[in-house]
Amino acid sequence: MRKGRSKEPGADRVSADEILPEYDFGRARPNKYAARYPKGGIVVTLDPDVAAVFPGAEHVNAALRALAEIIRMHLPRRAAARRSA
Repeated sequence: MRKGRSKEPGADRVSADEILPEYDFGRARPNKYAARYPKGGIVVTLDPDVAAVFPGAEHVNAALRALAEIIRMHLPRRAAARRSA
């Protein structure tokens, strides 16, 4: 163990709301692209060849919902019951 460290477990950890002194946010600016992303949505980056097939997010979501339904239909009953719980 290094000199100067506490023997308590977790004593060298930083709390979740504490900012370390080596981080400098003095020149930080708001994200100018943030308004493009839906609130509460998850952003996924598609590879260019996949993105070329879909005209927009609605089409991607429709395709994924259809695929999810096919997957659910082919899952064994026990696995499907566990996933819905």
